Amino acid sequence: MLGDSLSAGYGMDVEATWVAMLETRLNEKGYGYRVVNASISGDTTGNGLRRLPRALNLHQPEIVIIELGGNDGLRGLPVDVMRDNLEAMILATRESGARPVLAGILIPPNYGEDYASEFAAVYTRLAEQYDVPLIPFFMKGVALDPSKMQADGIHPNEAAQPILLDNVWTTLQEAVLTEAA
Repeated sequence: MLGDSLSAGYGMDVEATWVAMLETRLNEKGYGYRVVNASISGDTTGNGLRRLPRALNLHQPEIVIIELGGNDGLRGLPVDVMRDNLEAMILATRESGARPVLAGILIPPNYGEDYASEFAAVYTRLAEQYDVPLIPFFMKGVALDPSKMQADGIHPNEAAQPILLDNVWTTLQEAVLTEAA
């Protein structure tokens, strides 16, 4: 798992995160995967790209879920830079022999309609171009529900974690785990 604060468990116990729940679910379903959470709060796609080679070498994963881009958007970084970084992560993951899975993120419309739509389209286009499984909107069912968010309105709380897990699980099970079985 290569992500930012949404997957690192910002503001909460790491054992209560959707990533920890993922390993439990994988074990319960009989998959032999160990989950490594290489997520860091505040990470941009550029930071993730710089960290990825070491993580791939160290952990030698079979599957890499890439949940990055939210901080790029919140900082108003150029969409083409984010796209290039995500593309490089997809290619590096594949080159290592692992299967990439891309988690789509949306940003608030106050960044401008053009920027927000260009930002969202990056995930769909990359998934189609590289035939990568896509979690269409990682924060679905969470982002617009204040009862699922921490007081900052950006980070999901513990009540949101099962929903995030289900968002990931749907894509992971349909696109990756069935092929590995």
